[in-house]
Amino acid sequence: MNIQKIINSKTEKIGKKIEYYKQITSTHQISKQKAKKFENNGTIIIAEQQTQGIGTKGRSWYTGEENNIAMTIIIKPKCTIDKIEGITIKIAELIKQSVKELYTYDLEIKYPNDLLLNGKKICGILTQVATISERIDYLLISIGFNVNEINFSEETIKLATSLKKEYGKIFSREDIIIKFIEKLEKYLISKNIM
Repeated sequence: MNIQKIINSKTEKIGKKIEYYKQITSTHQISKQKAKKFENNGTIIIAEQQTQGIGTKGRSWYTGEENNIAMTIIIKPKCTIDKIEGITIKIAELIKQSVKELYTYDLEIKYPNDLLLNGKKICGILTQVATISERIDYLLISIGFNVNEINFSEETIKLATSLKKEYGKIFSREDIIIKFIEKLEKYLISKNIM
């Protein structure tokens, strides 16, 4: 993964600090520990592999080595909790827009936190908010996106897919991340969340 390419995106805050790991338990778990300790708004934790990736309904999320996107964005919102209502579905919409603009492919949003391609899951979103009274301490936006994965377990082969599996070519993980974080930052600033 070309981390410098992501850092060089047009964003002002998101992705200017990236912590990159070859393998960790889960970007979400690590981000949760770090969000309590530091104030770096827009930090992204990226992993090539997760040993305990978190999926929907407590399921695990598999991240194959150097094939997919596993990341968590740490946001320190400057707003009250009501301002971020519906944030998960908005993130899904921004991912859908990003893929459409980059590749013309139309992902389907499965409410509230999954994206499908040809009826199979390609992306999952996990958001978590920590509050102190009405004030938000931090917002975690975790994304697992199957980009170039071709190996799926028997358990997931009928349920999950990837861009490469569907279209038979290699896709740029960096381009997807950059397009998404630029859209996300623009949205968060427009809503006075960031």
